[in-house]
Amino acid sequence: MESEKITRYYTYMLRCADGTLYSGYTTDPCRRTALHNRGKGAKYTRSRRPVELVFVESYPTKSEALQREAALKKLSRAQKLLLIGQAGSRTGAAGENG
Repeated sequence: MESEKITRYYTYMLRCADGTLYSGYTTDPCRRTALHNRGKGAKYTRSRRPVELVFVESYPTKSEALQREAALKKLSRAQKLLLIGQAGSRTGAAGENG
């Protein structure tokens, strides 16, 4: 029997060295954060390193994760900080839902 690989999709937020927030989607938040910190991530984060992973949510489908990423990008900075704070108070670190 072949084992089927289960893939999860994640939305995430990074806090950049200049204090700004960046939102994205990935299948591996830790690997993606490392890529951002090596300057191989988004153009936005290249000049704002180092970045820190401050928020993660998990979804079963790519479509759901992309929809959530779009919604995160539309939030105000205050709303994003509130979301990060709520996730941190639930888990003690970056939050994960799904």
